[in-house]
Amino acid sequence: MNTPRDDVAAADALPAEGVPAHTPVPLLNIANVLTVLRIVLVPVFLVALFADGGHSTFWRITAASIFALAAITDRIDGQLARKHGLVTDFGKMADPIADKALIGAALVGLSILGDLSWWVTGVIAARELGITLVRFAVLRHGVIPAGRGGKLKTLVQTLAIGLYLIPLPDGFAPVTATLMGLAVILTVVTGLDYLIQAIRLRAGVGHTGVGNTDS
Repeated sequence: MNTPRDDVAAADALPAEGVPAHTPVPLLNIANVLTVLRIVLVPVFLVALFADGGHSTFWRITAASIFALAAITDRIDGQLARKHGLVTDFGKMADPIADKALIGAALVGLSILGDLSWWVTGVIAARELGITLVRFAVLRHGVIPAGRGGKLKTLVQTLAIGLYLIPLPDGFAPVTATLMGLAVILTVVTGLDYLIQAIRLRAGVGHTGVGNTDS
């Protein structure tokens, strides 16, 4: 026979009226769809970049447009995930992979075409690959939230690559080179900062986060 206390405990165990019980975030959501779209756009971008010898004005503008579209989805999917509670483990892993694939494809493509020095591509690619591996290594300990440096690095990288993709007059060369140089500096500095945070997180110092994982 139930006692009054049993009745109260049973009532507390039920969700309040009008408040839905907790349900897991569906894997198929708009944020993850945009992330996958960004991955799909990488080979499309490369086809446009190398079309007609790689230096056709039309195809270079097309490649730059595809790159810009993919970069925009990077900002949108993160905002949607945070705003609507659509953060998933798949998104945490796929989002940085999509970002690095896009940036890496653009850098390697530009170097193959002779528009960008290979050492620049090597430094940025090594850092991005290394940090991605570190992120996966500490994922079970938590996610390191994006800092201002990481977001600035991503923005400068994107802008610099965009300028290299667009067939600008030779007079813009110093501007594009300076911006890419800044991107390299930010890439190295933020990479070292991320590595320090990862070591602290693995040691149990600091805090975890579920926000944007730009690094």
